[in-house]
Amino acid sequence: MNVRTPDPYPGWLSEEDLYEARQRLPMLYVEAIPVRLDPLGYVNEVGLLLTADADGRMLRTFVSGRVMYRETIRAALIRHIEKDLGTMVLPQLPASPVPFTVAEYFPAPSETGLTDDRQHAVSMCYIVPVRGESTPRQDALELTWLTPAEALSADIQGEFAGGRENILRQALAHVGVNI
Repeated sequence: MNVRTPDPYPGWLSEEDLYEARQRLPMLYVEAIPVRLDPLGYVNEVGLLLTADADGRMLRTFVSGRVMYRETIRAALIRHIEKDLGTMVLPQLPASPVPFTVAEYFPAPSETGLTDDRQHAVSMCYIVPVRGESTPRQDALELTWLTPAEALSADIQGEFAGGRENILRQALAHVGVNI
């Protein structure tokens, strides 16, 4: 499964160096679940990217990507949100960069239930309110805005790969959505 977007900074690790690093080290990622809030600050919509894998299966995913060497978490979040959703999405990062969870992906099934066949990855996961308009990334077919109930439906949950549906359930529980 390939969920990578074109990297605007390809020089920081060559494909060969990245392959070697992935074989030896956990890679640090950020994942952001964009949300829209009602006037009282409650989540009323969740933004999920729709992509296709190499086999043509339609998959749901989040904004995500690696944290570069010497890059802050906040800078990585902004970079990936703008790369995946466009510069007019107007993300509202939290005052403190504390994730709602830390997810650990393994190349084979493990006790975490999260898999990434490329690597062992540790991902800091955030809920990020957005106020503007989005233009989904190049490899995404669309950004779909769903109500929390729709996002937690069996049909949508079945469209995630690698256990990411569990992260979405954790995110919505974190903001008080209990469906």
